[in-house]
Amino acid sequence: MNENFEARLQDDIAELKEEGLYNRIRTLESPQGAWVDIEGEEKLNFCSNNYLGLANHHELVEAAQRAVDKYGVGPGAVRTIAGTMELHRELEEKLADFKKVEATLTFQSGFNANLAVIPAITGEDDVIISDELNHASIIDGCRLSRADLEVYEHADMDSLESVLEEVEARHKLIVTDGVFSMDGDIAPLPEIVELAEEHDAVVMVDDAHGEGVLGSHGRGIVDHFDLHGDVDIEVGTFSKAFGTVGGAIAGSETLVEFLRQKGRPFLFSSAVTPPDLAATIRAVEILEENNDLVKMLWNNAEKFQKEMKAAGFDVGGTETPITPVILGEAETASRFSERLFEEGIFAQSIGFPTVPRGEARIRVMISASHGQDDLEFALDKFKKIGLELDIIE
Repeated sequence: MNENFEARLQDDIAELKEEGLYNRIRTLESPQGAWVDIEGEEKLNFCSNNYLGLANHHELVEAAQRAVDKYGVGPGAVRTIAGTMELHRELEEKLADFKKVEATLTFQSGFNANLAVIPAITGEDDVIISDELNHASIIDGCRLSRADLEVYEHADMDSLESVLEEVEARHKLIVTDGVFSMDGDIAPLPEIVELAEEHDAVVMVDDAHGEGVLGSHGRGIVDHFDLHGDVDIEVGTFSKAFGTVGGAIAGSETLVEFLRQKGRPFLFSSAVTPPDLAATIRAVEILEENNDLVKMLWNNAEKFQKEMKAAGFDVGGTETPITPVILGEAETASRFSERLFEEGIFAQSIGFPTVPRGEARIRVMISASHGQDDLEFALDKFKKIGLELDIIE
């Protein structure tokens, strides 16, 4: 072992702890749900992206079990060799109908979907124009591309227009998150589409936090703004509102055919497993059947956010169920998270570099599975700790 290397890592870890930026990873001893077991105690779960409570939904569990009985637990190969199963095709067809697009293609994760699409569709004569607060998977996809990268100020259409007017390239790709995961705000997609049309640019939106949340029956941001046919590429994930694992791209049949040939995670990494596919198919079916879970999610979010604001907490400019409780310095947010855990709430602190310095927060993830008693319990604890730490008066 290289002792200097080991010492350097230990110093870096110590610095993270000193700055309140060390991420203590908790281990769950129960399924995802409104409440979870951690270290032998039940905690109210405010960390999970399980927006609709589907991660342990009995119908998804049963669908996964049936798939294991019929297909086993793994695909056995990459999809281009021997790993494509009829469940892959079934999910892609159902998802295309749900998203109102010509075709979809599934990947191992939403992260992998971005790594597949961006480098495949851009080259050294192209330019990618990216929102400054885009997700790490978009950033990494851009880094893997040979295209030039330009960054516009967050959700600022004047900044985007200025970049579009200045750049010259064979092709221009505008890429944005649909819902920004740290602040809960929504990308101004209609304006982005309008500017793209004026400047002959392609539009790509990562709808990871929009699917299952925005639009009719949770169809996502494109449905939310009624932009079907106007957005070239949608990227999504199954690991949030759908409650499973995997990702997908949605768009034209030509795009999907191209990515089957050129998307490196599709070509070189084994496919999503049968139980995950079957559970995701059932999740899509549940959303198609009714809108009840989406409505419950929004009702819970509106109640919690309204009462947090009334208590004096800063929840930023969220437009979605994502509720950033902005506390300031990382040490304060870390201490607030620790106190919440002591009081029975699992809600992790988030600091720099995930969010800017001085804007450390507790990001509360509301779910349709939370009951009114759960929300009242949480509100009481947040107010108690807020007073204790001089966050509110």
